[in-house]
Amino acid sequence: MKSCGALMFFSAFLLSGFFLSSLRGQERNKATDKQNTKTESVYVEIGKAPEKARARRNPLEKDPEAVAAGRILFEQRCAECHGDNAEGGKKGPSLRAAEIQNAEPGAIFWILTNGAVRKGMPVWSKLPEPQRWQLVSYIKSLGIAAAKPERSTPATGEPTTVKDSSSPRR
Repeated sequence: MKSCGALMFFSAFLLSGFFLSSLRGQERNKATDKQNTKTESVYVEIGKAPEKARARRNPLEKDPEAVAAGRILFEQRCAECHGDNAEGGKKGPSLRAAEIQNAEPGAIFWILTNGAVRKGMPVWSKLPEPQRWQLVSYIKSLGIAAAKPERSTPATGEPTTVKDSSSPRR
């Protein structure tokens, strides 16, 4: 009888250990999933633009002055979050990412108009429509950020990252 009680105690002990271990693993997975979801979901909002909004054409698409005006607006209203070169900042993601640069102008206009408040993107619907299109023109003019090339140092053969000097500095 004593050995049966000890066996039950030992079994319960093992099961509780497995249970706790499993819970810890689930917590770790949730933390990792949250981090991955945050990284992946930064650009999800652009995909939420309705088809009707995506189909809109930029009426200033061929106007070179729209890009210059959009740059000024960007510096005044967007650079604080998205960085001076639109490569991402403290609050906002890079606007040079493929997800943005490959998006339809109408989808970018829709995001500017409606924001993504839960992601920290304000609503700019009070900004006159031509100015929002100027911002779209400027954003689309940026192009996709070039990947930073790697090269090896002569002494060690270790890879080092080389700064891309092609992006304009202000």
